Amino acid sequence: MAAGGLAGLLPAQTQLEYALLDADTAQEKENLVYQYLKKMDSRERDLTVPELGGDLQWLNTEGPISLHKDLCGKVVVLDFFTYCCINCLHLLPDLHALEHQYSDKDGLVIVGVHSAKFPNEKVLDNIKSAVLRYNIVHPVVNDADATLWHELEVSCWPTLVILGPRGNMLFSLVGEGHREKLFLFTSITLKFYKERGQIKDNNIGIKLYRDSLPPSPLLFPGKVTVDDSGERLVIADTGHHRILVTRKNGQILHTIGGPNSGRRDGGFSEAAFNSPQGIAIKNNVIYVADTENHLIRKIDLELQVVTTAAGIGVQGVDKEGGAKGEEQPISSPWDVVFGSSISGTQEDDVLWIAMAGIHQIWALMLEGGKLPKRSDLKKGVCLRFAGSGNEENRNNAYPHKAGFAQPSGLSLAPEEPWHCLFVADSESSTVRTVSLKDGAVKHLVGGERDPLNLFAFGDVDGAGINAKLQHPLGVTWDKKRKLLYVADSYNHKIKVVDPKMKNCATLAGTGEAGNVVGSSFTQSAFNEPGGLCVEENGRLMYVADTNNHQIKVLDLETKILSMLPILKPEACDVPDNLPVQKDKIANLPRLPKSAPNVQLPSLTVAPGQIIQFLLKLTLPPDSKLNEEAPSAWFITAEDNTWLLQGQCLTGEIKDVSCQTVIPFQLPGSCVSAEATLAIKACLYYCSKGSSVCMMAGVSFSQPLQVTGTDQGSSAQVELIHTFVTN
Repeated sequence: MAAGGLAGLLPAQTQLEYALLDADTAQEKENLVYQYLKKMDSRERDLTVPELGGDLQWLNTEGPISLHKDLCGKVVVLDFFTYCCINCLHLLPDLHALEHQYSDKDGLVIVGVHSAKFPNEKVLDNIKSAVLRYNIVHPVVNDADATLWHELEVSCWPTLVILGPRGNMLFSLVGEGHREKLFLFTSITLKFYKERGQIKDNNIGIKLYRDSLPPSPLLFPGKVTVDDSGERLVIADTGHHRILVTRKNGQILHTIGGPNSGRRDGGFSEAAFNSPQGIAIKNNVIYVADTENHLIRKIDLELQVVTTAAGIGVQGVDKEGGAKGEEQPISSPWDVVFGSSISGTQEDDVLWIAMAGIHQIWALMLEGGKLPKRSDLKKGVCLRFAGSGNEENRNNAYPHKAGFAQPSGLSLAPEEPWHCLFVADSESSTVRTVSLKDGAVKHLVGGERDPLNLFAFGDVDGAGINAKLQHPLGVTWDKKRKLLYVADSYNHKIKVVDPKMKNCATLAGTGEAGNVVGSSFTQSAFNEPGGLCVEENGRLMYVADTNNHQIKVLDLETKILSMLPILKPEACDVPDNLPVQKDKIANLPRLPKSAPNVQLPSLTVAPGQIIQFLLKLTLPPDSKLNEEAPSAWFITAEDNTWLLQGQCLTGEIKDVSCQTVIPFQLPGSCVSAEATLAIKACLYYCSKGSSVCMMAGVSFSQPLQVTGTDQGSSAQVELIHTFVTN
C-alpha cells in the first residue's frame, strides 16, 4: 500500500525537479530522469497504488480493468480530473498527443480517474457525455466517492500520476502546463523498463463509447443566439465543430466549418473550428468564441468568409493583454457579447469576452474607444477588463482586483439602472455583474461570502446569497420584462432572476437530467443546458440543451415548450419570395385512393406565426418500416399555393416509434383570411416474417383562419393516426 500517498514521492521528485532546472541539454535531462528511475526502482518497497474497486463503472472499455492484473507490464498515466474544470480540459491536448505517440502496444496506457467536484458529475451518463464531448479515447473510471483520490491524497484537479509496470508510483504532476515533463518522464520510463524486459505489448480491451451513438443533426450544442430581427438563429454546434445559421423554423441557411476539428480561415466549406462556444451576431457579422483553438473568429455572411479576430491559436497565459487582436494570446474564450465603449461614436464597438481559461473578462475593441477606468484604446486591441486571474469568487469595486472562477456566460443590459454585464461564473456557482460605468464587480445570486469557497452550490430558489446554483454556464437578458434568465446547467434547469430584488426562481426543468417536452415548463426536462437567448420582442427563448443535442424553444407568453427541428437546406427547396415551382409539387408522392382524410378543427393563426405539426403514426402489429423505400411526409395547399412560399414541402419519416416534427411558418403577408393546408404521410412497411411490402397513406386537412392579431409565436397540432391491416 502507498504509505502517505503522493507525499511519499515528494522528497525524491523535488530533488529531480531542481536538478532539471540546472540541466542545459535534452541529453542531460534524460540522464537525470534515468538515474532517478534507477533509484526509485531499487527501493526496498514500492510506493504502490491500491487496486481500484471491482464495482466501479468504466467507460471506453469492454469491462472493468484491474490495475495490477490487466495493466501489469504497462506504464500507466492516471489522470485525476473532473469534467467541469477548465484546467483539466487544458490538459487533454497533452494526453491526446501522448497517446498518439505511444500506444498500449508500446507499453503505455492512460486512465482517466474521474473524481467529481459537483454532485451532477458523479452520474455515469453525464460523464459519458463529457467523454464524448471532449473526445476522450482512453479508459475512464468513475471514482464517484473519490476513493483512489483520498487513498493517494490527491489535493487538486488536474493531477497526473505516472506508474511503472508493477503499479509502482514514480512521478506526479499537479496542474496544467507540464507537457514537456510529461513526455520526458513517460518516454524515459518506457525506455528504462523495456531495457529490463518488464514492458508487455498486449492490447487493452478498448471499446469507445462514441462508436455506439447514432448520428444526430446537432452534437453537444453549447450556445445559441438570435439576431435582432428574430428571424435567424446562430447555433454553436460544438461537438460537430461548426456554426449553423438557421431560420427560426430550423431550416439551415449556412453551415460554417465542421464536422472535424481544425484551425483554418477561409470560405465556409474550408474554414475549421475546435469546439466553438459563444456566438454574437450583428447584421451579417458573427463573432465566435473558438474555445479549444483559443481564438475569436469573425464570420462575414455576405462575403461567406471566416477570419481570425483575436488569439494566436495556442493557449495564452498573459493576464493583461493590450496587443492587437491577432497578435494577442488568449485562453479558452467561452462566450462573447457585443457592447459599447464610453466614448465611442457607434454602438456595438466592443466585443466582451468571457475568458474562462484565465478566469477573467476581456474586451476586443472593434472600433477605437474608451473603457471604464481606461485611456483611449485603438481599434483591434484585445485586453483584460476585469478579474485578477486568480480563480476566486471575489467582488471588488476595482475590476482588476476582483476574482472570477471560469466565467462561461455573458449578457448585456445596456439600459439604466443596470448598465452592466451579467456573468455566469460557473465554478463559483454564481451570477455576478460588472458595471459598465466604473467596472465594479458585484454579486447577484448564488455562492457565498468567502471568496475562496468554490463549493457553495446547490439547487435552492431564493434571494441573493440564499439562492443556490450548480455550475451555471449561460445568462440572457430579457429587456422587455427586465429579467435575467440563467442556464443552471448542472441542475438541468432554466432559472429566472429579478436583478432589482435579487430573487432567483426555477422557470423550467424538473432538476433531473432528462429530455421531456412537458405540458408545462416545470414538467419539462433538460440535460446540462449550456446557453440561451431571448428574441428582441421577448416572446421566444431558445435554449441550447447541450447533452440532449437539441435546441429547445420556450414561448414565454403561452408557456409552450417545443423542440427546434434542424432541417437540411436540400429538404427545403422552395426559395423565399419566389412563386412555388409547379414541378416541385408535381414531384411529390401521390397517396393511395384508400388513404383516409382526417379533418382537423380550424386553427386561428396570424401572419408570421410558427405551427409545429407533431406527426404520430402507428403501424399495424408486427410491422416495421421498409428501410429501402422512401417513407415521407409532405405539405400541399391546392388553392392557396401562396402558403407554400419559402416552406419545407417534404421530409423523410425514418422511425414511427417517435413523433416527427413538421415545422410550418405562415408568410409575413397573407393573401386571404381563410386557407387549408394538407399534411400527408406516405409509408412503406413490411410485416415481420413476410417478404410482402405495403404502401399506406393518410392526409390531415388543417383549415386556417388568418387574423391580424397576434395569436402567439408558436402553436402545436398533433397529427395522430393508427394504420390497420386490410
